[in-house]
Amino acid sequence: MDCNERIRALREDRDLTQTFAAGLLHVGQKTCSDYELGKTRMPLDSVIFLAKYYNVSMDYICGVSEERRPFPKE
Repeated sequence: MDCNERIRALREDRDLTQTFAAGLLHVGQKTCSDYELGKTRMPLDSVIFLAKYYNVSMDYICGVSEERRPFPKE
């Protein structure tokens, strides 16, 4: 599973809409859809924000690891 698929799966696991996720990222719903479809690359700061929001490691959200570890504490 790649990053855009993982981001979509995390959103859907929590029964959140693209509109809600777009609001978190301060982008339009269409932009959020483009991120999830892989049409547009998501900025790194947005990926980090979502990893923190969903409390998953960057390795997991980026599809590098299948192990769902929590986001590291600061």
